[in-house]
Amino acid sequence: MIFQGFKERILKKKLKKLLFKENAISASSSKIIQTVGVITTSEITSKINLQEEIETILGVRNVKIYSLRDFNKADEFSYKHFTKKDINWKGAFSQTNFKSFLDEPLDLLIGYFSTNDVFLESAVLQSKAQFKVGFSEVNAKLYEIEISEKTAHVTAFTSELKKYLQIIKKL
Repeated sequence: MIFQGFKERILKKKLKKLLFKENAISASSSKIIQTVGVITTSEITSKINLQEEIETILGVRNVKIYSLRDFNKADEFSYKHFTKKDINWKGAFSQTNFKSFLDEPLDLLIGYFSTNDVFLESAVLQSKAQFKVGFSEVNAKLYEIEISEKTAHVTAFTSELKKYLQIIKKL
């Protein structure tokens, strides 16, 4: 347990350093959104069908969702989840499937979580997505667009996101 807190402090320092270096804003890209990825928590995905909501409101297909869940030895390996154990001390993700998801040049990445979590924020920051959207309660430096809404109101969030994406001509 002591090492877990130590690991989180190291990751927070690294996250701050990477955010300070991050200057590139990809919002100027005029590419239409076709590929969408979502990073969230397992609590949210157990309550809400994010994939269906996002696909119907935004009019896209094959939304890829990865969620952070608590590590448990009894859990089976999943291609839709990652844990805190999947990130090393240097801040790099070790799970190959999740690493390939982060390296994929998605048109849109949605950070669907409203609490500060160094593991989720690090995943969003390391993603090679061209355009990132999330909740305003998290870290303002992570996203091009921030939406102020509750995570339980997925329809309101995606409707608002659709409005913004239409304004900047990405949909």
